[in-house]
Amino acid sequence: MKHRLTPKSALRVLQEHDHPFIELFKHGSLVIEMYKPDKIDLQTPHSRDELYVVVAGSGMFLNGDSRQAFEAGEVLFVPAGVEHRFEDFTDDFATWVMFYGPEGGESST
Repeated sequence: MKHRLTPKSALRVLQEHDHPFIELFKHGSLVIEMYKPDKIDLQTPHSRDELYVVVAGSGMFLNGDSRQAFEAGEVLFVPAGVEHRFEDFTDDFATWVMFYGPEGGESST
């Protein structure tokens, strides 16, 4: 990323690859990706804290013991090590993904 990222440009880069996600920016502990799974979200828990900003679509989001509806524009937080995934999402679903902080996540205090 030189100066900025837009959902449109990120999705265009993602389409050029055969993966549901692509890393677009990295600085210090921050990594920004675009994620667009095809029908099924196969994620497993991550070793760092994670923030999603939903670009498009809607569906359900499993985050530990909680399952909630989500829509475009929402910000979703997942602590390191917690099971999570998007379920029953629309075909246009896409989200920014931001990993940050140390392995094992940051302290909540």
